[in-house]
Amino acid sequence: MSDLRIGVLGYGLRGSLARVAHRPGAGSRISALADPDPAARAAAAYDFPGASTSADHREVVLSPHIDAILVLTPDHTHADLACEALRAGRPVLVEKPLDITVERCDRVLRTAHETGTRLYVGHNMRHMPVIRLMRDLVEGGAIGTVKTVWVRHFVGYGGDWYFKDWHAERRYSTGLLLQKAAHDLDVVHWLAGGYTSQVQAFGDLLVYGDNPHRRPPGEPKTPDWYTEDGHWPPHTQRALNPVIDVEDVSLVNMRLDNGVLAAYQQCHFTPDYWRNYTVIGDAGRLENFGDGPGAVVKVWNSRRSGYREHADAEHMVPDVAEQDGEHGGADPLLIDEFLRFVRHGGRTDTSPVAARMAVAAGYGATESLRDGGTPREIPPLDPELVAYFERGQLPPP
Repeated sequence: MSDLRIGVLGYGLRGSLARVAHRPGAGSRISALADPDPAARAAAAYDFPGASTSADHREVVLSPHIDAILVLTPDHTHADLACEALRAGRPVLVEKPLDITVERCDRVLRTAHETGTRLYVGHNMRHMPVIRLMRDLVEGGAIGTVKTVWVRHFVGYGGDWYFKDWHAERRYSTGLLLQKAAHDLDVVHWLAGGYTSQVQAFGDLLVYGDNPHRRPPGEPKTPDWYTEDGHWPPHTQRALNPVIDVEDVSLVNMRLDNGVLAAYQQCHFTPDYWRNYTVIGDAGRLENFGDGPGAVVKVWNSRRSGYREHADAEHMVPDVAEQDGEHGGADPLLIDEFLRFVRHGGRTDTSPVAARMAVAAGYGATESLRDGGTPREIPPLDPELVAYFERGQLPPP
């Protein structure tokens, strides 16, 4: 089987996904890449020998020598670039979130439907071992029927990753309840088996907004500001983005269309960085302690009691991190699924509809918190589009 020739748009922070997809002789190779930054193009030329590079994305999108495209650019560009690639007949992987507004997400889905070109969204957390483990336990009936889901997201490196570049500005991200939380909102929907229909949120800019240490205008690169062990406590951060108008802490309440109630909390100035999920059914509950290799998911489901450190069942999170890629080994699995989808089509564990609904929940939550916590109804997706993607992007029988 010959390698799929992959074109890449953007070679920034998520360029790691392109490196995972570069498997010469093993099924896929990066053949062309576009990025307006000369330094990014130089890095790509080094990482992908023989690949062409360009400052103009159209040279990749319209190339007759490309079989599929990865859109790895900043969030607010996703819809425009994805639609161009779909209209050019190129199967597309769009990094999450699908875009930063509901309307732009819907435009991508409509374009995929109208053109018949395959669309895939990079919600890699559906491939994370801890999420797969919790999903398997829920599907296996370990806690009965899910009734409520609680998520606490401790973003220990938030000051580095989200307040020193475009993520800190509403015009590029809408807010971190969309940009960052799209992962977790999608997981909540997946574990609970439904989509948010009503959302309410509070949030504020409690720490980084008062920090006067801002960098000059211009786009920094990760090596310029990221450190594993520095920048603590949060007020010691330096070179923050000149504009910061997104919230660094938020609290969200959700009602799903199947009656499940869910809550999500996000904080960007904690000392630790991980996600804690609690899923409660009508016959038990489960909770993860840690979210990477060596973590454990505990299940309490045999009897009532006071606090019990030792649960009725304890399941170790599998260690697949020896594979190349980020997110606990999820990225290679994501790319595996995308390449299979490009070649053969069919249903995938990631879902364009679910990606849209995660953005819709995050967008509605952001509107709510900026309007005093007033509830928001989530706009439904066109049933014709829902049916199309549920069929694996195939025409009606």
